[in-house]
Amino acid sequence: MTLRQLRYIAAVARYGLNVSATAEQLHTSQPGISKQIRLLEDELGVEIFERTGRQLTRATPAGEAIIELANRVLRETANIERVADEFRDPHSGSLSIATTHTQARYALPPVIDQFTAAWPRVALHMNQGTPMQIAEMAASGAVDFAIATEAMEHFEDLVMMPCYHWDRAVIVRHDHPLAQKERITLEEIGGEPLITYVFGFTGRSRLDQAFNAAGLTPHVVLTATDADVIKTYVRHGLGIGILANMAYEPEIDGDLVCLDASHLFASSTTRIAFRRNTRLRSFMYDFIRIFAPHLTPEVVDAALAAETEEERQQLFEGLELPRY
Repeated sequence: MTLRQLRYIAAVARYGLNVSATAEQLHTSQPGISKQIRLLEDELGVEIFERTGRQLTRATPAGEAIIELANRVLRETANIERVADEFRDPHSGSLSIATTHTQARYALPPVIDQFTAAWPRVALHMNQGTPMQIAEMAASGAVDFAIATEAMEHFEDLVMMPCYHWDRAVIVRHDHPLAQKERITLEEIGGEPLITYVFGFTGRSRLDQAFNAAGLTPHVVLTATDADVIKTYVRHGLGIGILANMAYEPEIDGDLVCLDASHLFASSTTRIAFRRNTRLRSFMYDFIRIFAPHLTPEVVDAALAAETEEERQQLFEGLELPRY
């Protein structure tokens, strides 16, 4: 049994039993992965995956247990490597982050500037995806940190910490009747064609909850994962936009009117998450601190040590979170 074999079975499970996709992600060959899985099965005397012809169809009951243990071994292996890296050279390494377009485009640039200035020898890798993809990448160990508003609560293996609250804004063209309003209502925007985020993105659930509570059915004509796409189609007159207030930049978006919607929709909270039992390096603590100054190394260590999610959340109850 080798670590390579354990990496292969864990990755195959992570990529939906698609050996071709796994080989592409791991920069190796499909036959090589298949051969190593067979060798491991022969050594253990059990099948890890069921097959139809050459296609893997599902993990066997034994395979599910083996894959879970393999992931545990790989996590501890990564921690051993991090300990060695920290003692060998605490000022170099790599940090991988998965996040949404909104966070990457609007919230993270000043954080990245400060971090790279403080840690010039740390290679930073940014991955974008849906909140579910982001959480899956962090839970599987494909990235170090996940930063998102939605979906991460579905993964018990993640330690989640609140970073900041944010609200929504409604954007309209200058010639739209709502542009002259000082305070808009849910009924007014509910009657308009709406352009907003895809469900599951950037606090979209808060929007749907507000309309449902008011007994309104919003007329959504276009959804997007990208705030810039939302603004583009507002400019083209397709409808009015609802997006994160941080996505409106007055110096760039002056041709649009931004209307406060904080009284219409509940605030959302962006969180940073990483796997339980992760050994964080010095620059990882520092990235968290730069992004969310209230998350000091002491607070992060306390969150890691918490035995339950309820205990962990109690750590944050007294914290005054910033508002973006």
